Amino acid sequence: MSTHSVSAARTARLVGTLAPGRPAYRALADALRLAIADGRIAAGTRLPSERELTASLDVSRTTVTRAYAVLRDTGYLTSRRGSGSVASLPSGSRVRAAGSLFPADPGEGVIDLTCAATRAPAGVVEAYERAVTQLPEHLAGAGYLTLGIPDLREVIADRYTQRGLPTSPDDVLVTSGAVAGIGIVLRALLHHGDRVVVESPTYPNTIDALRRSGARLTPLAIDPDGWDATESARTIRAAGASLAVLIPDFHNPTGALMSDDARAMLARALTTSATIPVIDETIVEVDLDDADPMPLPFAAHDPRAICVGSASKSHWGGLRTGWIRAPKGTLPALVEARVTTDLGAPVLEQLVLLELMRAHPGLSPQRRDDLRTSRGALADALRTHLPKIGFRMPRGGLSLWCELPPHVDATTVAVAAEDADLLVAAGPRFAVVGGLDRWIRLPFVLPPEVMVDAVARLAGALECARAPRASGRVAAPATTRPDARGRRRPLVA
Repeated sequence: MSTHSVSAARTARLVGTLAPGRPAYRALADALRLAIADGRIAAGTRLPSERELTASLDVSRTTVTRAYAVLRDTGYLTSRRGSGSVASLPSGSRVRAAGSLFPADPGEGVIDLTCAATRAPAGVVEAYERAVTQLPEHLAGAGYLTLGIPDLREVIADRYTQRGLPTSPDDVLVTSGAVAGIGIVLRALLHHGDRVVVESPTYPNTIDALRRSGARLTPLAIDPDGWDATESARTIRAAGASLAVLIPDFHNPTGALMSDDARAMLARALTTSATIPVIDETIVEVDLDDADPMPLPFAAHDPRAICVGSASKSHWGGLRTGWIRAPKGTLPALVEARVTTDLGAPVLEQLVLLELMRAHPGLSPQRRDDLRTSRGALADALRTHLPKIGFRMPRGGLSLWCELPPHVDATTVAVAAEDADLLVAAGPRFAVVGGLDRWIRLPFVLPPEVMVDAVARLAGALECARAPRASGRVAAPATTRPDARGRRRPLVA
């Protein structure tokens, strides 16, 4: 792993005001330890020199020196010759789990909050019926529509144009979902050993896809409220990466929405470093509080950007249909990469999505209202029954990114929750190089009464997690394991 760095200014912002009433070096060490454990300073990141941090924090050199010594003694800092002081996780600390999404029926009575996706909306059956009537005109051909049905490509292109990014159907490639789309991009543009900037936390299946492609990952830290644009641009410029995979629209899992100013700043850094942005727009249509205009698509700031979209969050995951919006002249290379593993998305499902997008290119009003209601029910239940859990209410997306109380481990909570028939995704599953041990993602995709029930079960799990020794409970690693019925359960989507 190559060593990347965090600036003294960014570190000082993460530390904030040192807690009074205790030695300053101890308060500084605790603040830095928490930032490393939560993944805001990723393991493997070079911290500022003692001199730089002393100036940024306006404390004595002795304070910083003693704080760094405490971190070294506790395993959160490692000194490397030529690399300075590098953030690390203590021996035995949990890192990201292996595994991605596995098919399973969670069982009757189980509340599964590992999947941030909704049931099929009203009108899907009717859309299938209309699509079947159109199917005969496609039966004369071989059925391998590698680029996608022309009418669907036109509807997708029109939607980009409506969002402020002029697009031709010739710029669109229909795929078998967003994960498949990202895989096409990686096969077309990435060589084994290439460096890729990827947000942390981020969508776990993207991390897995990048690792399987042989990429070397540089984490770009995302705060609970979004991007530190200055530090993100600095990370991009320093990484020397081939690609940067970003989720600027209702980021998964934080729900953050990147501003136009931040997009412009990151676009300049990406252009300067010759890094191609790969933009995951899977959740862009899930705008629940649409009082203000949405920022322009990232590709409006950087024309080199490759945008990957999907119908899984806006319409239904069962369609297994997505798309790539490519810069002018780059589609042939993507098509060539595609046909090595996939000759085209299913024709019938493309026709169904065409019907659904003609009615509602994004969320239907009913689906938006349902999600707002469930989001409100989840937030109210957390405030009432678990007031020590911190979260911010996102404008859109499908989840709350929740910070557990101090000294409560997310993996321990997730394991305890299983005993209450509640499945949740712990923070380490979203981390690139470990950390995020005090965070869990709670999707608000189920009916309001179910969300309230989920919080009640979570409250019981937290009580168990606070005293694991007293209960005899030992946290299992954060990995896929059989449920109580012996079946493989789903992890994160």
